Amino acid sequence: MERIHDYYRPMAERKTDYREVERRFTLEDIKPQVERCLNCGIPFCHGNGCPLGNLVPDQNKAVAKGDLKRAYELLSVNSDFPEFTARICPALCESCCVHQLDEESVMVRQSEKLIIETAFENGWVVPRPPAAENGKKVAVIGAGPSGLSAAITLRRRGYKVTVYEKEANIGGLLRYGIPYFKLDKAIIDRRRAILEAEGVTFVTGVEVGRDVAADYLARANDAVVVAIGTPAARDLGIPGRNLAGIHLALEFLGGQNKAIGGEIPANPISAKDKRVLVIGGGDTGSDCVGTAIRHGAKSVMQIEIMPKPPETRSPSTPWPQWPYMLRTSSSHLEGCARRWNLNSLKFLGRKQVTGVEVETVDWSFSPEGRPLRFAPRPDSKEVIEADLVLLAMGFTGVPADHPIVRQLALAQTPRTAVISAPDRGIYCVGDCAAGASLVVRALASGRSLPL
Repeated sequence: MERIHDYYRPMAERKTDYREVERRFTLEDIKPQVERCLNCGIPFCHGNGCPLGNLVPDQNKAVAKGDLKRAYELLSVNSDFPEFTARICPALCESCCVHQLDEESVMVRQSEKLIIETAFENGWVVPRPPAAENGKKVAVIGAGPSGLSAAITLRRRGYKVTVYEKEANIGGLLRYGIPYFKLDKAIIDRRRAILEAEGVTFVTGVEVGRDVAADYLARANDAVVVAIGTPAARDLGIPGRNLAGIHLALEFLGGQNKAIGGEIPANPISAKDKRVLVIGGGDTGSDCVGTAIRHGAKSVMQIEIMPKPPETRSPSTPWPQWPYMLRTSSSHLEGCARRWNLNSLKFLGRKQVTGVEVETVDWSFSPEGRPLRFAPRPDSKEVIEADLVLLAMGFTGVPADHPIVRQLALAQTPRTAVISAPDRGIYCVGDCAAGASLVVRALASGRSLPL
């Protein structure tokens, strides 16, 4: 049985809307796929791959038998928000699937999506309040993946949990970073109703450190969980950065999601009829590509300073490691030029950006094929014309002068991650503690609190 490769709704249709791009798979589609899982000897997907430790072989066995209720029970052992990971997780479990040694991996993520959506449709997902209260209070700062994970974990242990979120709605990057066409926000609202029924309290539109002091929360609660993500985006401080038409990726993506969600009338940044240049080759850059295409951009190009990854797994990342290799998203397929080995030198224009001067760089590689360092290629400068430039180059951590860091007197690592102070009842989870990473790792971090 070959792996299914056709994940998406028809391109001509999906490019014109913000509905989720992936089509829905049926049990008849998935059963033959997960039956391949039953031939596995040692499940690296469970032990090495999934940060949550999901019981992948067991839940796939239940799906193969058609027992989706049992599959949901098994999935729920370690995963509190499978509806999120089933949509946006890169599926680390699949990268170390034993089948990938000689063929293609089992479709774990799509199996998970079938399980959780069937569970919601059949009313199996119900509130699970604690059996007993422990009389202690916890404040969680931040309602992104790690904050939500911490909240549900502590609530089920009997804590009274209040989650503070500076935005109008919960979800963090799930809501304001990841486009609707990858994760419809009704999915977050559906889970919020479950969490509130379990007894979690959400206080939105309140910025801790400004509207309420973080040290006050520390005094008023038995513990404080800091789950603020990595608020500092990596900027590009080259000449011309002050020109109009240059924006950080989350300004563009967040504005679009707020507009769709009714928080603002329209995205303040429009890509319609513009030549769009996305600088940064990761998932956030890909999300900018898909959003610009839906705006009706004249053209979209994504550039990256790194070399083009190999089409198949690089020797530098042997199985069962997460493979270094080229990845093409649904947004790339919709119409995007992609270039690698380009270093941006300066933005061009008078008041409004009109282009970016770039130069080609050549990389040296390790014996295993991992890129090590680059050098400019002589006489390789060129200009890429652009009316809108979106900077999608990742995040740098938590600024040392962040109000929460100051008010809670938190120590930081050299790379600006914040450090827990358990002796004072302060625990840091997710990206703010470990650096920018995957949603599934943030969820695992929130579950791991020693409280």
